[in-house]
Amino acid sequence: MFDLTGQVAVVTGARRGIGMGMALALAEAGADIIGVSAQMQAGDDIQVQVEALGRRFEAVACDFTDRAAVTALAERLRGEKIDVLVNNAGTIKRAPAAEHPMEWFDEVIEVNLTSQFALAQAAGAGMLARGRGKIIFTASLLTFQGGINVPGYAAAKSGIGGLTKALANEWAAGGVNVNAIAPGYIATDNTQALREDEERSAAILGRIPSGRWGRPDDLAGATVFLASRASDYVDGIVLPVDGGWLGR
Repeated sequence: MFDLTGQVAVVTGARRGIGMGMALALAEAGADIIGVSAQMQAGDDIQVQVEALGRRFEAVACDFTDRAAVTALAERLRGEKIDVLVNNAGTIKRAPAAEHPMEWFDEVIEVNLTSQFALAQAAGAGMLARGRGKIIFTASLLTFQGGINVPGYAAAKSGIGGLTKALANEWAAGGVNVNAIAPGYIATDNTQALREDEERSAAILGRIPSGRWGRPDDLAGATVFLASRASDYVDGIVLPVDGGWLGR
């Protein structure tokens, strides 16, 4: 039920961190990978690792702050057979809400929400025509909470939760499962500032029942589950992978 052999998965933000972990998990399950990131280049480490697993890898560069570039990528997805879309690319800007520049807010919404819809709409159209497909968004703990100093990010990730449910409501009957994963505090570039802040890091670790920061490979099981036949009757969920944070 978890075998993805012969399937094609698009993973955005695949060059590092959570996206790389998701792409490797799908490749290990048998999928060929189209990896998309702003700085993606042929021969990047993710390509080497995927091909070492015996899978095909295609590198695609796309700047998610550029609406024209995202539109071009979306049009390409409309014309290809995509079995799995992992909408993971994202950015974060930190500043107190009273001082948060509007251009930062706009950029985060564009990358983390608007571009995600554009790609889901394009890939979803083909999936609906074929009667089968899987779309996975990367949500966040801030899909459920407000966070501190990240108003644009919190707004975008809350929007991802709503978008996941809205698309699932429309597309589940057409054989397209739309779900999201909400990672907890994962040790990546996006959380480096938090991990380097001794006070914040200690407060975060003190609330995680698992007692540690997560790793990108902690998301592997949830990713493969939501990409596979095992989740054919799972629609519109936001699945936390957070070491127990939300249960505390």
